[in-house]
Amino acid sequence: MAATDLRGRDFITLMDFDREEIETILDTAFDLKRKWIRGEPHKVLEDKTLFMLFYNRSLRTRNSFEAGMTQLGGHAHFLEPDAVYTPALPGEEQAYATERIADVARVLAEMGHGIAIRIYGKPTGWIYGKGRLNILEFAKWSRVPVINMEDDVDHPCQGLADIMTILEKLGHHLQGKKFVMSWAYSGSVEKPLAVPHGAMMAAAFFGMDITLAHPKGLDLDPQILQFAQKTTKRYGGDFRIVHDMDAAFKDAVVVYPKSWTCQATDGKTPMDPQKSKAIFEANKHWLTTKQKMELTDGALYMHCLPADRGMEVTDEVIDGPHSVIVEQAANRLHAQKGLMALIMG
Repeated sequence: MAATDLRGRDFITLMDFDREEIETILDTAFDLKRKWIRGEPHKVLEDKTLFMLFYNRSLRTRNSFEAGMTQLGGHAHFLEPDAVYTPALPGEEQAYATERIADVARVLAEMGHGIAIRIYGKPTGWIYGKGRLNILEFAKWSRVPVINMEDDVDHPCQGLADIMTILEKLGHHLQGKKFVMSWAYSGSVEKPLAVPHGAMMAAAFFGMDITLAHPKGLDLDPQILQFAQKTTKRYGGDFRIVHDMDAAFKDAVVVYPKSWTCQATDGKTPMDPQKSKAIFEANKHWLTTKQKMELTDGALYMHCLPADRGMEVTDEVIDGPHSVIVEQAANRLHAQKGLMALIMG
């Protein structure tokens, strides 16, 4: 029996949950994964429907949710809204070109059992937090659970898959083990902050020693950093920020080098492509190589994908023996099944 009843809960950010609730989701995910491996039916959401609204393209997220709902006995509807979201007065945000979120959310809630949304970057004009406002507006009007499939603030489903993979590989005693969330170079500056935020928050719940590494000028959201620092210390870990990739990698047991853009988190200022490009091009040496991996304590190499090969990471590393990128991607399916089984059951 689950330790915590999560039925009907929205899943918008990991900050809305405590460690016991995260562990309950993960316990369910591990159980359903074992059933899937053994070929045992687990149709706990039989005849239930999830509506998925994608304002951004997707490979892993769309397919993991669709496959997950099928395996749980339900069905996922893929919706690709025509509207490009622009800031509006409260209550005027649009889900489709001619329909407000209030109307779309209420109608879909009458037809199904959950609404999942992905929105960040271009559809929001690269203004940090606008995607989150969109999802919160859906949650305000929907009477069924709303799931964040990634916004500009957090990617909580990826965070669940990340920590699930770490637990599988390193065991359930993660307190004090060094987890590195590092920036890495990319030729594209259109990289949201959500993945590093979610990965650090997930690691914090298990008391890992978190090192955040990035060049100066690529700061993350202060509120997220405060949460990660407070949470990891509560569970016996530590948190620090460095501006040297080699120093960060030293003695790490998990490294997660991932590009993100230079972006103000005030909710008003759009991302400046020229400023971001200048910082990116000045830091091409932030590349994950075999030599950098040798600085670690045999660390796992993680990436949410898609990775920019030859920029963020060399083929030798991402295809090497320490890479767990495929397991990470696979665990998107299982972590999300655990989540959906609990909140939509």
